[in-house]
Amino acid sequence: MTAALLRFLVLAAVAASAHAFTQPQAPPAPNPDMHYQLGPDSLPREGVPKGEVRGPFTLPSEAYPGTQHTYWVYVPAQYDAKVAASLMIFNDGQAFKYMDGDVRAPNVLDNLIYRREIPVMIAVFINPGRRPDQPEPTPQNWGDRDTNRPAEYNSLDDKYARVIVEELLPALNKDYNISKDPERRGIGGASSGAIAAFTVAWERPGEFRKVLSIVGSFTNLRGGHAYAEIVRRSERKPLRVYLQDGRNDNRGVGRGGTYDESRDWFVQNVRLMQALSDKGYDLNYTWGIGKHGQKQGGAILPDMMRWLWRDHPVSTDPNDAVERAFNGAR
Repeated sequence: MTAALLRFLVLAAVAASAHAFTQPQAPPAPNPDMHYQLGPDSLPREGVPKGEVRGPFTLPSEAYPGTQHTYWVYVPAQYDAKVAASLMIFNDGQAFKYMDGDVRAPNVLDNLIYRREIPVMIAVFINPGRRPDQPEPTPQNWGDRDTNRPAEYNSLDDKYARVIVEELLPALNKDYNISKDPERRGIGGASSGAIAAFTVAWERPGEFRKVLSIVGSFTNLRGGHAYAEIVRRSERKPLRVYLQDGRNDNRGVGRGGTYDESRDWFVQNVRLMQALSDKGYDLNYTWGIGKHGQKQGGAILPDMMRWLWRDHPVSTDPNDAVERAFNGAR
């Protein structure tokens, strides 16, 4: 190669590079989750009595020997030990109770109970199980790689239902007056915590009848994509279910670029919705634009809770001054 030719090639490359830098760049795609913000029902409100979050408590597990579950108990300001309270359980409790996070469930409970939009309820925020030598899940690290979360939450068996029904409930009943009516018990979660909530109610409908699912992992992590067909071939159970997911949830494309429908979160949530609808379940669902996370679910948690608990007893006596007043602290 001659010196003149080499010089020409270098100058051409420099010119092409400069031209590329002067071309207008396409604007970055907007983050779909930016459209979801917490509303007033998820924030502290002046004059609203605040419940107490007690804990952490530790629960040794027989269903998963060698592990333990950490949990916290929300006790509303209106709780009266002489009156049986409803119960709501949130899996991945560390994220749902995090007061700088995307959900802030204690605020939601405070506001809705005060306005009598949901019944007086005890709520439990329970973390996935871990060995004593493993780290506690945090709002930043939910424990998929270093706790028992994948086995507990994604498996289609009754072991995690045993944790809730046979281990957690007896511990709660020692300290609180909780209704034995399964219609007054709900369980929810996000991602793998959501499919775990569904599994608990599916396995134990005599104990839990309300399910709250945010971006539920009804996918083939450990066979969860089978739920749509399981629902179709099974006798209808007395469950009330609210599903939420986003069109930009995990799309089932693997590292090699191959699409796998069984790992497409949105597709599998829609499939489950269709199966539940076709079987006549008491069902509500919301499809947004968001990604895999709690942004939309946190923003609409107040509405999800109102819908799930819409049948709590009310008085229609026009002279009932208590029913027509705010539900103040005891």
